[in-house]
Amino acid sequence: MIHRTDPARQAPWRAELAAAVNDPGELLRVLGLPEDLLASARRAHERFPVRVPPAYLARIVRGDPGDPLLRQVLPLDLEEAAHPGFSKDPVGDLAAQVAPGVLHKYEGRVLLTATGACAVHCRYCFRRHFPYAEANASRDRWRSALAHLAADASLREVILSGGDPLTLSDDRLADLVEALRDVPHIKRLRLHTRVPVVIPSRVDDALLGWLAETPLAVVMVLHTNHAQEIDEAVVRACARLRKAQVTLLNQAVLLAGVNDDADALAALSERLFEAGVLPYYLHMLDRVEGAAHFAVDEARAAGLMETLRDRLPGYLVPRLVREEAGAAAKVPVAAVGAGAGCR
Repeated sequence: MIHRTDPARQAPWRAELAAAVNDPGELLRVLGLPEDLLASARRAHERFPVRVPPAYLARIVRGDPGDPLLRQVLPLDLEEAAHPGFSKDPVGDLAAQVAPGVLHKYEGRVLLTATGACAVHCRYCFRRHFPYAEANASRDRWRSALAHLAADASLREVILSGGDPLTLSDDRLADLVEALRDVPHIKRLRLHTRVPVVIPSRVDDALLGWLAETPLAVVMVLHTNHAQEIDEAVVRACARLRKAQVTLLNQAVLLAGVNDDADALAALSERLFEAGVLPYYLHMLDRVEGAAHFAVDEARAAGLMETLRDRLPGYLVPRLVREEAGAAAKVPVAAVGAGAGCR
């Protein structure tokens, strides 16, 4: 039986989650940024609200409007511009929904949008328009999701996403994992999360307890875009996860003005490895409405990857991919000079 938390005690990470900055004016004030950014920030905030937890805020360089972490969370007027080819559902999530919050896109695995909540609101989020109120896998206490899993013996892996599954309580997550244990063909649990990066204290004894006790093989895919995001608290959190036999991977998004140069990408891979995390995917931007200013064209992206392959061993070079609605898997982006050997 998975250990339950004491409801009378609030975990420190919950206090950090509640303390997140959710007002553009406060964000600018705390970071010493010019007031002339405020009107633009407030307009974009009305469409997709600001949310930045204190631990992440502390890593943003004060007074620098071009800081790569700030650019990921600061609302801008650019989000209001319309661009051809950008949509509210850029990767076909709604068409792949087979039950509320259950997305079945790829063979052998299914994704659950476990919650609509996130610890941080990234301005390029591909689900910023997703109808979480209707598409919530947990709203019937997981019954619809579990019925779909049990009925399809080809499934081997369940992916918890959202939102961010680690904003849920450990008791709710443990209940789900216990139920998954009763589906005999499910062998792996994958969690897609940004929380250990933005609130490292989330990796506490309660989380590690149910992770260590489940018979499922657990893979955690972190979302980190820049080496500056990985401070010593994140390194310690990753070490605790690895000790609990969790396989740690990272997926990043290639973002203009954040990490679209070879030095930044190489530094990210090196820093991830120092923290015990392997680079997994580097995603082309999902073409969601409001995020066009982050887009990097594929020719430039392929050139950056060629430079990375020259500079880094193969295990530190993530796969450059894009997601296409209806495709059977992530689509590799062709590399410049394809066919070069691994290093």
